[in-house]
Amino acid sequence: LQTALFNFQSLLLVILLLICTSAYLHQLMPAILDRNKEGVRGIFWKCARIGERLSPYISLCCVLMAASTLSPVASVRSLSLAEIPRS
Repeated sequence: LQTALFNFQSLLLVILLLICTSAYLHQLMPAILDRNKEGVRGIFWKCARIGERLSPYISLCCVLMAASTLSPVASVRSLSLAEIPRS
């Protein structure tokens, strides 16, 4: 059983999705994220700031992550030994 915490590519994907979602929600409803700048909910405000200030780099990372996820090499790499057909 692999989770996003132990799979580096999945962890990066979760972080990218968190940054992109927070930046999008901050664009739609800025008041909600702006009043929660501290504490646990402040993580979303910080991710929104990262997404707004580094948007070209975040976009490039999203494109690279999509390419690596959709590439046939990545799908072959993610197969476990139990899933490989034996002849």
